[in-house]
Amino acid sequence: MEIIFATSNQNKVNEVNEILSNTGITIFSLSDIGYTDEIEETGKTLEENSEIKASTLFKERAVNVFSEDTGLEVDALNGAPGVYTARYGGPEKNADQNMNKLLTALQDKDTRKARFRTSICLILNEKIHFFEGVLNGSISHDKLGSGGFGYDPIFVPEGYDKTLGQLDAAIKSKISHRARAVEKLVAFLRSQKI
Repeated sequence: MEIIFATSNQNKVNEVNEILSNTGITIFSLSDIGYTDEIEETGKTLEENSEIKASTLFKERAVNVFSEDTGLEVDALNGAPGVYTARYGGPEKNADQNMNKLLTALQDKDTRKARFRTSICLILNEKIHFFEGVLNGSISHDKLGSGGFGYDPIFVPEGYDKTLGQLDAAIKSKISHRARAVEKLVAFLRSQKI
């Protein structure tokens, strides 16, 4: 099966391709299909943003498509950065700026509990479906590791003593919030016998 993944983020494409290996599902990113327009994420929730991206592409190209939006939700910051995760440190969407701002905001906080949450919106045969994946953990005091992307060097998943930036990519692709959401997506697509 072939399906469009409505993202231009090559890191996300690589991660999802890793998860989808051996499933028989092939994804094409926005750059793969020559789509260069910026899709504004104006939603107030992760679900709204994932639906905006998928719906935009579906309306313009009439293709089966899925999109995702991911947020880092920190308990001590009342769920922030949440829907603003990518641009928390500024409109440049710079990972170091984002992490620096978050570490500064947590300096005097007692709890560092956090979770990554991914919402996937699938539009298949003109019907909308949602899938969610959550990875619980905590925010480290320092940036550790150079693997992954985004906030990975400061996020320690529950049950581990290393950040996502330090963990092997194969481990991350099994436990990540995105992997958990994609697994639900794959199970659903297989149940449709497409």
